[in-house]
Amino acid sequence: MTARMDTLARLEQTIAQRLGASPDTSYVAQLHARGLTVIARKLGEEAVETVVAALAGSDEDVVGESADVLFHLLVLLGEKGIAFDRVLAELERREGTSGIDEKAARGK
Repeated sequence: MTARMDTLARLEQTIAQRLGASPDTSYVAQLHARGLTVIARKLGEEAVETVVAALAGSDEDVVGESADVLFHLLVLLGEKGIAFDRVLAELERREGTSGIDEKAARGK
């Protein structure tokens, strides 16, 4: 599991570096230049494509689209200046709590 988390950490670092790159040479820089709205929309598109793959695609389609979701989520977090560690910390905080109970607690 650690090696896979290292992959996400390396990807997060690469994205941070490429936010400042030239849009001519970096897809991340192109997204950054277009702004948060475009990045958020792209994340949404990838999420929908993942749902479609889950319902009608192969396992390989689901894996590929899931990778796209994670990539674009990290781009969005980078754009917002939010470290992925904060997301992981939130998941750890929720660990062991029923999803029903956690959701009910958010409404209060």
